[in-house]
Amino acid sequence: MPGWLQAGGWGLLAGSALLVGAAVGYLARIPQKIIASIMAFGAGVLLSAVSFELVAEAYASGGLLPTTLGAIAGAVLYTAANVLLARRGARHRKRSGDQQPAEQDQGGSGTALALGALLDGIPESIVIGTSLLGGGAVSVATVAAVFISNVPEGLSSAAGMRRAGRSRTYVFGLWAGIAVISGLAAVAGYTLLGGVAPSILAAITALAAGAILTMIADTMIPEAFENTHLAIGLITLLGFLTAFALSRAG
Repeated sequence: MPGWLQAGGWGLLAGSALLVGAAVGYLARIPQKIIASIMAFGAGVLLSAVSFELVAEAYASGGLLPTTLGAIAGAVLYTAANVLLARRGARHRKRSGDQQPAEQDQGGSGTALALGALLDGIPESIVIGTSLLGGGAVSVATVAAVFISNVPEGLSSAAGMRRAGRSRTYVFGLWAGIAVISGLAAVAGYTLLGGVAPSILAAITALAAGAILTMIADTMIPEAFENTHLAIGLITLLGFLTAFALSRAG
């Protein structure tokens, strides 16, 4: 199977978890503490993937300087885009409570939510594609980490969208579209970055890591830790160790 097709398939698989989570979050009435617990587990999974898969891989292939510069660039770019989207109603896009604005309360917030979902998902998908460069196998740990973390992201966000009065068509259309774009982003990571110098690829991998880490701090951790029980830290650690075990097994 061609590498670009493999990349697209793995990216689509990881992105489809958003749709699974959205279905549960929109159709079921799940207690806030359960949603927070699932989000905490997903945050731990992604933190582990960033540490042991992305940053470690970037450092091994490019050294400290490209890794550092790439991570900082990713954090700055994500923060700048996130600030712009937050001003248009997407600040609480992963919150399951009443924080998300309805369209009648803030016009254009639906579009901002969609763009915010794209902003959160594209870096993860690109690194899935880049993991196939050089003819190697996909990083199962990275795909698993993204899939596991995408379920609570879709769940929490869809629950908040339901509370804000978003229609079923909007919610499921949005997450289905994001899943497809995730596959395309993985293809882009594979096709556009093949043949680049190791230091440049390291910087790009670190850029994605910086963006993902900033996303965790800005959107996932607030949902996991606000007004929840005291076991959230332990649940986050369990997610971290789960992804670490997957990375060592791979």
